Amino acid sequence: MAMTGSANVPAGRALQGAPEKRVTLAFLGVGLAAMLLGFLLGPPQALNYAGIDIYDYLPLSSYYQGLTLHGVLMALVFTSYFICGLLLYLPARELGMRPRMPGAWLAFWMMTVGTLMAGAAMVADTSNVLYTLYPPMQGHPAFYLGLALVVVATLVTAALTFDMYLGWRRANPGQPTPLVTYMAVVTWIMWAIASVGLAVGVLFILLPWSLGWVEGADPQLFRTLFWYTGHPIVYFWLLPAYIAWYAIVPKQAGGKLVSDPMVRLVFLMFLLFSIPVGFHHQYADPGIPVAWKLVHNIMTAFVAIPSLITAFTVAASLENGGRARGGRGVFGWIPVLPWKNAAFTASVLAMVTFIFGGAGGMVLASFNLNLVVHNTAFIPGHFHITVGTAVTMTFMGLAFALIPHLSGRTLLAPKAALASVWLWFVGMMTFAVGMHWQGVLGVPRRSKISDIAGEYADVYANAAFPAALSGLGGVILFVAGALFFWVIVGTLLRRRAAELPPMPEFTETLSGPYQADGTPKRHVMIMERLGLWTLLTVVLVAIAYAPMLIEQVRGYVGVPGVQLW
Repeated sequence: MAMTGSANVPAGRALQGAPEKRVTLAFLGVGLAAMLLGFLLGPPQALNYAGIDIYDYLPLSSYYQGLTLHGVLMALVFTSYFICGLLLYLPARELGMRPRMPGAWLAFWMMTVGTLMAGAAMVADTSNVLYTLYPPMQGHPAFYLGLALVVVATLVTAALTFDMYLGWRRANPGQPTPLVTYMAVVTWIMWAIASVGLAVGVLFILLPWSLGWVEGADPQLFRTLFWYTGHPIVYFWLLPAYIAWYAIVPKQAGGKLVSDPMVRLVFLMFLLFSIPVGFHHQYADPGIPVAWKLVHNIMTAFVAIPSLITAFTVAASLENGGRARGGRGVFGWIPVLPWKNAAFTASVLAMVTFIFGGAGGMVLASFNLNLVVHNTAFIPGHFHITVGTAVTMTFMGLAFALIPHLSGRTLLAPKAALASVWLWFVGMMTFAVGMHWQGVLGVPRRSKISDIAGEYADVYANAAFPAALSGLGGVILFVAGALFFWVIVGTLLRRRAAELPPMPEFTETLSGPYQADGTPKRHVMIMERLGLWTLLTVVLVAIAYAPMLIEQVRGYVGVPGVQLW
């Protein structure tokens, strides 16, 4: 097949040192390095909630510098690197194509320069604004410009994936896009639309403000722009994990995915419904009318539907694998699954955790219940069992599977890898139970406990046990993370294997995109009309956001910046 801009390679080729493998390994490797730095600042956060202050012994200026570094490195940097590597490499392997390598390296180096700029600003103690960036807390211009470069780098990677997708479509007219590529493309479309809010807020509000070009920034307008991106960014983190759950995990289980068309429907629903929901993060904001909050509340309920479909689809696929392995009875298929495989176990435990994360998400989407736990420890508790576990553990499992394949080295200590997965699951669940419990009792988030213990004495008197759970969870997580990084670093330091470790295989489907006579199913081809679905998404987002944004821009109120820490 002739392909404009994308080199063709035989499907399934796994050449030692192939350029697409090198850039993917670079993305994953630097992303995991960022995760390591952010991870080291996690246990002090957990111990803080347990009333144990170790910040005086750390080379940090304040608790809030550590919190900013932890949040930015884990939530923004680690995820961006990992997702770019994953969503570039998996479609390339499925399509048997090679992305434009100069563009791939451009995205990598752009992201790296941006990360170093933002990291230097945080380490220099000039940008302790937490990962939400809210004004009037003001950071250094390099912090904002660095994060903008990270976002632009993700969009360059998206363009490279679109290039391969469009080339394949030109060479295969009238055929359904292969499933992994379809999921990756829909994820990138969603992110391309969703990233506009954060990009506009940083480039046109925070950056000019930090440079002194304008006198003030409007906190309300920025919060709206931030949460325009801030909620769908959760799905930017989550959908790559879904790709693994759908395309790789059933094969690891020894079974087949039950329905290809159902997966395409799930991703289209996420495209349509994951963006116009940001006001449910702003229920306590006085500048947004209740009617608009209600609109976003209703839209948030729709986002739960594709997650519920995923729960049933993936569970059925795992059952198919378990029964193919000889499992009998109602639950007999569960014990025979490959639990000794750390990559498989990480993803399945991530799925289990996300059940609780989804339940907590519905609490936060409810107007009345949200107000009970708003700005409390409940929020980071929820965040850690969605992004910190459902996403991160899936990425850990993918690292166990992909790092050996990309580096040409066999995995070091598979039993230690498996132990790290179980310890991460136990540690995060312990931590999250403690955090949710403290939140219900009224323990605030984003606060150094030793500074506010007197003001909240009555609250902390009732929260001693859940606080201890949070601290214990942090200790267990430290052990889990130490094992994980020992395995990954040890793997990269090993001698190259005589035989290249294979790429994880993509699963087959029980119900595919074709009819029995070999023609594409009609409803599948309707879902192939991504231009139409993108237009509908843009219209839906405009209806949900444009009136409120216009009003906020007209009433712009700039306030001067402050640096509290």
